[in-house]
Amino acid sequence: MPMTWGDFQAVVQLSAGLNVAILSFVDISLPAIKERRRVFSKARQELDIHRKNPHKQTDSEIAEHKQNVGNIDRQLFDLWRETADFENFEDSLIKSTGVFGIIGAVLSLSLLMYSAFHYDEAVTPWDEILVFLSFLSLGAAFIINFFTASKASRFTKRCNDLREKMRTTL
Repeated sequence: MPMTWGDFQAVVQLSAGLNVAILSFVDISLPAIKERRRVFSKARQELDIHRKNPHKQTDSEIAEHKQNVGNIDRQLFDLWRETADFENFEDSLIKSTGVFGIIGAVLSLSLLMYSAFHYDEAVTPWDEILVFLSFLSLGAAFIINFFTASKASRFTKRCNDLREKMRTTL
């Protein structure tokens, strides 16, 4: 006996529920993105404070201090440039999560409606492929947001390491 839409409807309901939830997947990466931006801003402020450090007395201390500030400034700038390049990519990844969410939600909600109207009809292999495709958007959105959060966390760690170096060197 072939599988009917009624038998398959629980899978379609799961797909519909999860695809609607994709829109909250952005919450996976947003905290890491916000933290990265906050840490970079804080590092820039701290470097400005060190740049104006009045505690250096001799000319050699002042020259060494300026050189150390310049070195860290260059490292912070290089790191900022690297993250700035990633920010454009990051923004497009977050937008693509929304696109995947909308496409997956429309597809899975359409399949859910179809399954309700064709409850006793047999499911064809083409129907199974459509349901499988509705789950792919979920995986893509999760991978995108996990990757974005991971990359933002790495940049945050590198900036925090630079801030620590700033505290010990300057």
